[in-house]
Amino acid sequence: MILEKLSNAFGVSGNEDAVRDIIIDAVKPHVDDVTVDTMGNVIAFKAKAKGTRRISALLTELHTAAPSAATAAAEPRVMLAAHMDEVGFMVTGHTSDGCLKFRYVGGIDDRVMPGLRVQLGNDRVLGIVGVKAIHHVKPSEREHTASRESLVIDIGASSKSEAEGVAPLGTYGAFQAEYRKLGRLVTGKAFDDRVGCSVLTDLLLSKPYGFDVYGVFTVQEEVGLRGAGVAAHRVDPSCAFIFEGTICDDLPKKKDVSPTTRLGDGPAISIMDRSAIADRRLVDHLVAVAERDDIPHQFKQPGIGGTDAGSIHLTREGVPSVAVSVPCRYIHSPIAALDPRDYRNTVKLMDVALRDL
Repeated sequence: MILEKLSNAFGVSGNEDAVRDIIIDAVKPHVDDVTVDTMGNVIAFKAKAKGTRRISALLTELHTAAPSAATAAAEPRVMLAAHMDEVGFMVTGHTSDGCLKFRYVGGIDDRVMPGLRVQLGNDRVLGIVGVKAIHHVKPSEREHTASRESLVIDIGASSKSEAEGVAPLGTYGAFQAEYRKLGRLVTGKAFDDRVGCSVLTDLLLSKPYGFDVYGVFTVQEEVGLRGAGVAAHRVDPSCAFIFEGTICDDLPKKKDVSPTTRLGDGPAISIMDRSAIADRRLVDHLVAVAERDDIPHQFKQPGIGGTDAGSIHLTREGVPSVAVSVPCRYIHSPIAALDPRDYRNTVKLMDVALRDL
């Protein structure tokens, strides 16, 4: 598991270089080929096991259903995907007293921002998100969350020109947090979706499967599922499995509302979210394997969030797809938390499900 190294890496959407380097170093000795496309997606090809003679009825059905000439003429291929990018910031201006104006890259809640430590640019310059001191806040203002427009990033500069020299327009920023243990849990930034990248890496490091596998580490998921569609068009897969770190809101609430997922209940299989409806054949296959081998699993509450499946399943003539996620508390915030048991059971479920596919 390379989750710690991936979590600590800097990789906001469109600036995934450091994450890409870690992944290539990890998977290259264990796959047949690694390429990086023009978008920056990493595509790792792992050829099927030698001597494989039989393909399951399910994979045959999925493969032959697509009328693509490229697919019909080739052996079945399975795409496994996880996105490398994390939410973050971009510098959009400088104040006269040396602070930075910024915009979000991806979805971030204003409520988590005031007082945060952030890191900026290639030199990982430390910054603090500043907000008006409480002594100057009117009682009426305390009833509302400070908006992004009222926040700045303080990097210790004393003038506009100094700030421009340290963090020019377009400089990327990310949360500053280290991977750590928290009781039975582990915490860190960017578990969405470095945990999916770690799961995919583990699968690529295992023995070959009965079909060709394309492990794709995508870019720019957080700003519109952009890299996945390009990669899926190139791979032209028979089907796809997408690995994510997903919402876990299982802590007590005033109102009795079912959580999206629960920590410790195993990998979360998606049926439907805002980006895609999962292929029911793949869902049924995952559930059958989990029940047969007594692997803990759960269903992600339908209609919540979105994944690269939203882009992949619409590629070419359509790609049967399903997302499988590790539940994570506090995603898109400075520090997320997950249960390592869920991680291990996700890898176990996917390895067995792929070998039975």
